[in-house]
Amino acid sequence: MTLEPALRADPAISPSSAAIAVEHLVKVYKTTRAVDDVSFAIARGSITGLLGGNGAGKTTTIAMIMGLVLPTSGRVAVLGHAMPAQSAEVLGRMNFESPYVDMPMRLTVRQNLTVFGKLYAVPDLRGRIQQLADDLDLHDFIDRASGKLSAGQKTRVALAKALINEPELLLLDEPTASLDPDTADWIRQHLETYRRTHNATILLASHNMLEVERLCDRVIIMKTGRIEDDDSPANILVRYNRTTLEEVFLDVARGRERES
Repeated sequence: MTLEPALRADPAISPSSAAIAVEHLVKVYKTTRAVDDVSFAIARGSITGLLGGNGAGKTTTIAMIMGLVLPTSGRVAVLGHAMPAQSAEVLGRMNFESPYVDMPMRLTVRQNLTVFGKLYAVPDLRGRIQQLADDLDLHDFIDRASGKLSAGQKTRVALAKALINEPELLLLDEPTASLDPDTADWIRQHLETYRRTHNATILLASHNMLEVERLCDRVIIMKTGRIEDDDSPANILVRYNRTTLEEVFLDVARGRERES
């Protein structure tokens, strides 16, 4: 089952005004089409979930949006600028967070944030680190080596790194993976607050369906490199006649047809 092209993008979002605009994106590795004719536009100030099983094409799509991987064909625009050709215009206005990417272990949290802040030329960097330490409750371990932190502490530090430059666009890969429910809920509340206070756009790749249902205005479901569905969580639940996105995820992964 493949989503009809007319349903893949909200026609109210023009590519020039979108935070992210992807048009007929294709990425081929030798004989494997990791991303196969993907198109969507994401409105500024929204939170969009990018769902799919392992090998669905989510990570490759995000890498092309960030300008880290060159598309085989198709176009990507971020904040109105073509990627990767005009990446210098937007890299300072976006950031990325993943619990699977470790920062230098021997550096303290403060030292790591200082390094990343200088890379982004953050004004008043000392004040910005102080603000993040207050917001994300980092004070108890800010001068501890990053390699000696717990999983929850590392996630908060990774989020601080992603927010160091107060990005307009935030790309998240499994931001609460391996966290206890209390810490995960705390992280989600902070993301919601940041999006609201900064009118930021968030693209969230996650396997936590409850997290996606809570945070996301819109869900894009991928399978084998193609978009299977693209709509609000509520509309997708109705279309599949399901009560949770986890049930929808399993339907898509196992090839069960949605309701007529």
